[in-house]
Formats: sequence, structure tokens, C-alpha cells
Amino acid sequence: MSPRTLSKLYSDMKLQSKFTIALVLIVFIPGIFIAILFLPRLYNMVISDTIRKEQDAASTTVPAIEQFIYDIVNTSASLTQEPFYEQLFFQPVNTPLTELLVSEDSKDFEKSIAHFVDSSELTAIHFYLDLPRESLQTDSGQNVSPLFSSIQDARTYWRGILHGNSGLKELHCPPSYLGEQERKSYGDHSYVRRTTLYYQGHAVDAYIVCYYSGSSLYSILQRNLLLEKSVSYILNRRNDVIISSDDTLTGTYLLDYKTVEESFMSSNNFVVRQILNNEVYAGFYSINEANWFMVTVLPSRPMIHQGNIIILQIFLIYIAILILAIFLANALSRSITNRISSVIRQMRKVREGPPIAMPRSTIHDEVGDLIDTYNYMTDKMTRLIESQAKAAEDLRIAEFKSLQAQINPHFLYNTMDMINWMAQQGRTEEISDVVQNLSRFYKLTLSKTNGISDIGNEVEHVTIYVRLQNMRYSDNIQLITDIPDELQIYQIPKLTLQPVIENAILHGILAKDSKSGTIVLTGWLEGNDVVLFISDNGVGIPKEKLDVILTGSGNSFRGGNNIAVYNTHRRLQVLYGSNYGLHYSSQLGQGTEVEIRIPALRSPTQEL
Repeated sequence: MSPRTLSKLYSDMKLQSKFTIALVLIVFIPGIFIAILFLPRLYNMVISDTIRKEQDAASTTVPAIEQFIYDIVNTSASLTQEPFYEQLFFQPVNTPLTELLVSEDSKDFEKSIAHFVDSSELTAIHFYLDLPRESLQTDSGQNVSPLFSSIQDARTYWRGILHGNSGLKELHCPPSYLGEQERKSYGDHSYVRRTTLYYQGHAVDAYIVCYYSGSSLYSILQRNLLLEKSVSYILNRRNDVIISSDDTLTGTYLLDYKTVEESFMSSNNFVVRQILNNEVYAGFYSINEANWFMVTVLPSRPMIHQGNIIILQIFLIYIAILILAIFLANALSRSITNRISSVIRQMRKVREGPPIAMPRSTIHDEVGDLIDTYNYMTDKMTRLIESQAKAAEDLRIAEFKSLQAQINPHFLYNTMDMINWMAQQGRTEEISDVVQNLSRFYKLTLSKTNGISDIGNEVEHVTIYVRLQNMRYSDNIQLITDIPDELQIYQIPKLTLQPVIENAILHGILAKDSKSGTIVLTGWLEGNDVVLFISDNGVGIPKEKLDVILTGSGNSFRGGNNIAVYNTHRRLQVLYGSNYGLHYSSQLGQGTEVEIRIPALRSPTQEL
């Protein structure tokens, strides 16, 4: 297509199409340049952000692990302050050991050990003595104390490590260092500390073993994982894994202690490694309390996948912005061309009837002058018609506002949302019940009367209102009505009870922590007056707010406005005089009471 043809095609376009094309190009072209410059750098940004978040997580995880190990070690050290411990390990044992271990001091020591276990992360504490089994047994062959065992009973890897290295005084043991019986009876992790027992003039080794559950360490380690397929594990000097967030991934990405130590010394940041032909980012953190290293491995593939997701999200957002730009461009161009089109449409109506004046133009251009001239010609012909139309419109608006003042739109919206939710759940019987109640509620509200109903209908109206509210709030609101039958035929202005009940629910009962409560509605004749009494056990109203409820000034209820209650009070006073209306009393934290006083006027029963 030649440039001349394109120019001719563009010239013949409607003004709205020209404006739309121009505005869309303004959005589209910069977006293309931004995508070309920005997207290639996105993957590096995702990797950097992920590593930064992982480092932030590690900055809280490592201190938590160190604190956990410190508490275990500190608990073990605290045992040395026990009198029986000093008597057993720090002084020569002159008393036969079996007698010492069945003494009252030994039993008190057992209670102290139980207290240490209950008040810490420990699951058990046990003592292994390098003595024959017979020296720890009574004449009947039973152990003298459940806390003490012969080292011969410790068929574990940690015994061999400590036995082979006399200079090693303490050892943190993963599950692989413990025997099956230990893991089953005491715990799957332990801290072992070597000490000395003087027995029959000789120094023998003794081992204090504090057992704990690895699940506590595991829960702390889990906080360090922010990326799918990533893994964190703790490594000791013997290349044994203390705990791992995922045993399978640890086996895949396991690094030896020497490599970790060298990498840690060279860089405190994440380093790139090739493991099984996979590029990963490995971070190393020293746990000084136990001479461990925490290793976190982040595979690059999930981060690339995350980058792809971000690119897709950016693309979808851009498409949404482009669609919005088209919509706004069309709306903007239409706002310009619509003024001309409106003049054309208005002139065409002359064929169907008398001309109708257009709204006065606030823009004094050629189109504005055209509109003013047209309006001048039609003004005198349509003045009477406009006056009549305005009167009808004013009446319609007044009627609408009257109805609107009676209906709480939020109540209708919330009820419709509840119906929608029930429909999604397939609860057809409950939907039918809600719709029937809602229909009856608005039938009572919008019935074509002079604004006067009877007490029976008003009681039914608020009963349905509470029933609908209970469908939203799980039947937490109880309404008790005790209105004598003879009282129900007396006149009462419509929507007198509902605003009071609504405020009792929204700002009294639902403001409680339990979100539940009771409303009691009763009434009686008092001379020539009808007294209706409403009480609730809500949160109550502070005195400074109670004083302004019926004045129409300020906000009297927590989080709400008192206009509905004030209007109800004023309506009763206008109808019946200043001796009638509402009276509020309340005790903060206990509830609120409302007295409604109206003259006793009998009303014929109204069928709705």
C-alpha cells in the first residue's frame, strides 16, 4: 500500500479513530524500548534478590541455631552445680558406689535432672561410667539408678570417637553417632561431655550425655528455605550431616567440610558451583558454638523459572496496560467527538417532535457556539415542558431518597454476597431460606403505606433482620422477643426498631472478642403510652459518646455513625411531641439499654 493511499485512508478516518491510534502508539512504542533494555538484566536481578533474601534469612537462622546449641551446652554445665554431682565426680568416692547411688541425695539428683529436662529442649540426660556393670547393680542384679549405666552398655559410635581421642572433652552427636537403643529411648541427637570419677582410688572416665530431638533443629533450619528445590544442611568436622532440610537433596548437593571451610575463608558470600552438571549457588555460615557449618544450596534452575514467571507477569501486566490504554484513548477521543455527535443527534430529533435544548456548553469554541445558538431557538418552545419534567424528576428523586434512607445498602450487599457464596457451595435449601427471608424483609420495608405500621409487623421485621445477620455470623446473635399479644396491634412508625437493633449488633455484640451476644426486646403499656425496651450484652457505650447519641452531632458508636438512631428519635418527636422518642443508658463492658416511648394508638391489621 502506497504512502499516498495510507495518507488518504488516515484522512478519511473518524476523529475518534485518529485520536485512539495516536494515544495507543504513545504507550506501545516506549514499552517496546523498555522491554529491549530491561528484560536481559532481569535474571541477574532475580538471582541477586534471591541470594539477598537467603542471606537475610540466614542472619536469623544461624543465631537461632547457635542459641539452641548454647542452651544445650549451658544446661549440661549447670549440672555441675548440683551438690550430688560434686559429691560424685569432684570428690573421691569412699562410700560404696551402689550405696551412694541409692541414697536420698541420689533420688534428689534424679528430680533435679527431671527438672532440667522439663525446662529445656532436652529429652533426656544420662550418665555412662567406665565401670563394670556389676559395680552399678544391686545384689539382685538390678541397676541402682536409671540415670547411670556402664560404658559397656553404650554400643555407639560416639564412644569410639571419644575413646580414640583422649584430648576430646565434648562431642555433638548426630543420629549416626547414637545407638538404636539410645535413639529409641532418649533422643536422636546428643551432646556428650567427658568428666572423671574417682573410684576405689583410681580415676575412671564418665560421660554426661544430654539428648535432644532433631525436630527442633529441623524447624529452625526450615526458616532458611525461600526457594523451591533449595536445601540447607549442617555439617561437622567429620563430614557428617547433623541435620538436613531434605535428605535427598543433601545427598545430591553434599560438600565436604574442607571444601566448605576453604570457601568460607575465601568469601562470606554465595559462590557458584557445578554439582552433577548443575549450576548452583552455595552459601556457607559458621556455627561457632559447635564448630559446624550451615550450607545452603540454591539451584539456578528454579531461579531461572522464577525469572520466567516474572517476565510472563510483566508481559501480562503490559498487555493489561495496553488494553487499558486503548480503552482510555477511545474514551478520551470520544469525549472530544461526542460533543459534535450530540449536536447531530439532537438536530435529528426535530423529525420526531419539537426540538429539545441541549446542556449549556462550558467550552466556548465553534461547537459551543453552535450549541448555544441551537438552545436559544428551542428555549422558549420547551420551557413549559422542561418545568413539568423537572417537577416529575424532583418527585422521583425525593421518593428514591426516601426509600434509600430506609434501606441499608451494605446489608443488602452483604446478604447478596452471602447468597453468592452459598450458591458456589451448592447449598440450595439455605439459599431458598435466605431469599424468602430477604423478600419478606423488604416487603415489610417497602410496603406502600403512609409510613405507619403496627408493632407486630415491626417485630417480624427485626426478627427477619437478625435471622439474616445470623446466617452471616454463624448464629452468634440471639434475639429474644417478649411482646404481649395485645400490644402488637398498636401503631408504630415503620423502621423504628431496626436501626436500634442494627446498632446493638454492629457496634455492641460484634465489637466483643467473642462476636456473640443476646438482644432482648420486650414492651408494655404505661398509662396512655407504649414502652418498648431493647437491651443487649454488647461492649457498651462510653459516657462521652452516650451523651451525643441523640443530638445528631459527631460519631457516637465505635467505627460508625449515629444518624439512623438520631433520625428515628427526631421522627418520633415530630410525630408525637417532645415527650416521646428514644432514651439510651449503658454500662461500658456490660451492655446497652434503649427505651422507645410512643403514644398508645390502635392500628388496623395491614395485610402485606
